[in-house]
Amino acid sequence: MEILRRVGLWSIIDTGMIWLAAALAFYGATSGNVIMTAIVLTVAYHVFAVTFQLQGRTWSHTSVQDLLAIVKAVSLAIAVSMIATAVMTGLTSLEMGFFIFTFIAQLVLIGGTRLVVRLRRDYTQQKAQQQSVRTLIIGAGEAGTQLLQHLQKNTKSDVLPVGFIDDNKKKHKTRLLNVPVFGGMDKLKTVVAKAQIEQIIIAMPSMPPATLQAITKQAMATKVEVKTLPELADILSGKLSVSQVQEVDVENLLGRDPVQLDLATIATNLTGKTVLVTGAGGSIGSEICRQIMTFNPARILLLGHGELSIYQIHRELAQLDSDVELLPLIVDIQDIKRLRDVMQTYQPDVIYHAAAHKHVPLMEANPLEAVKNNVYGTRNVAQIAHEIGVKSMVMVSSDKAVNPPNVMGATKRIAEMIIQSFDEKSNTKFVAVRFGNVLGSSGSVVPLFKEQIKKGQPITITDKRMTRYFMTIPEAAKLVLQAGSLAKGGEIFVLDMGKPVKIVDLAKNLIRLSGLTENEIPIIETGIRPGEKMYEELLTTDELVAEQIFPKIFVGKVTPVEENVVLEYLQTILQLSDQEAAQKTIKLANASYNQGDEQIV
Repeated sequence: MEILRRVGLWSIIDTGMIWLAAALAFYGATSGNVIMTAIVLTVAYHVFAVTFQLQGRTWSHTSVQDLLAIVKAVSLAIAVSMIATAVMTGLTSLEMGFFIFTFIAQLVLIGGTRLVVRLRRDYTQQKAQQQSVRTLIIGAGEAGTQLLQHLQKNTKSDVLPVGFIDDNKKKHKTRLLNVPVFGGMDKLKTVVAKAQIEQIIIAMPSMPPATLQAITKQAMATKVEVKTLPELADILSGKLSVSQVQEVDVENLLGRDPVQLDLATIATNLTGKTVLVTGAGGSIGSEICRQIMTFNPARILLLGHGELSIYQIHRELAQLDSDVELLPLIVDIQDIKRLRDVMQTYQPDVIYHAAAHKHVPLMEANPLEAVKNNVYGTRNVAQIAHEIGVKSMVMVSSDKAVNPPNVMGATKRIAEMIIQSFDEKSNTKFVAVRFGNVLGSSGSVVPLFKEQIKKGQPITITDKRMTRYFMTIPEAAKLVLQAGSLAKGGEIFVLDMGKPVKIVDLAKNLIRLSGLTENEIPIIETGIRPGEKMYEELLTTDELVAEQIFPKIFVGKVTPVEENVVLEYLQTILQLSDQEAAQKTIKLANASYNQGDEQIV
């Protein structure tokens, strides 16, 4: 429809220009000759206009080839009109100069209308460019080229590609689609300053994470806005386009290679099976469910205490094109009767236990609730798993379970003890997985920092010396799945999480990623909260095993504690006040680290 409208419009304009050229050429001649010649010229021109496809062209991008096509059409139309006029009236009644004048007038008028359209487009584009974001692209490879092509074709884009940075010396001082490649990363700061760059786009989706981290940090140091392309896997799968530039997230700064999974082993463990996920609506639990879906289990039991969170993950997974049966189950793991009814009814093959209270200060203030949910809830799940003969149960633990000074970590360590004690007496394989802080999970520092930045408030951290291990939610979920496939029973699996990160550095990076400065968003120390550690550990020295059983996965040598001893001690804790209960819970959790202390139990 658009092309028909364009053809019709240009046909009308060209007809008008032909008649205007004829009128000018025949000034002073008889009206009959003017009309007859104009009709012949019009018909002949439009025949050749169709031949050379003049009217369907996009004249906002007029080129030399387009103008040559006009010259050909006009020349042939003049020639035909001369022959036709000679046959009908003879050339004696007309001056030959008229044909030359008509030829020139038609070229000027018809070609001129096209040039006006092109000049108007160039003026509009130039004006828009003055208001566009001057952008430097890092990476002059395939992804960078595709991004540039998209930006050049998209006339509505407010992004002006100024140039490239690429470490390939063969590309230096060359031009890619008429855009210069200035040099390598060593020229970055100079180029940003001289070319008045306002935005950097990192177009290197296949780059190893460690290299991408270094490039991102270098780009952020220029103090301009930094964006990146989607991951290569998302581009290749068609999930995202190369044109979908996105904000650099704090995950890009971890610089750790992703966990590689033994997909065949995991598939054997999950495909066609009934899988139960407790805490399925939480940050980790919901991601475990997403990952499980890719292995085509027969059924996933989405078990959780929160109605809204279970509704959301069920709705999300139900929209996928899959034959997996999804069952949303509202169950409190402290309610052993209800839990037993559900597990006996659906007979899960594998359990991923992610349900827990995990907020350190809140659990410090509510130790008895932490014990009931994290310890007794875990025991309920383990007890029924043992009773009905579940193949394996994987419990999500925490680095806070190591030498815990707080109630949350203590209950996680006690839950590990429970898991290990069941493994010694059951045919079910019981294992636990420890990992550090999960970026973006509920209760973690990143959502809090982002909220404070969004509101223009200072970022609050407890102590600038504090460090933590960090990982992404997908990494955590993958580790849990891999642990389930590697389980022999009784292990504590730990991910090699690289080097710990200073919380203050995380805050600074988030401020820079938001395009702000520490003058605009200051960082304020509030003091360490009750139960917090300055530094976290994943394993104690005694627990550490040097060899990885799988790339980036270790198994800790954790000393087991008998279940009856643990439960007997817990019964006394439940009778105590909050303050006494907190102290006793922490003392019990450290029992496996202090076997010589007879006062523990």
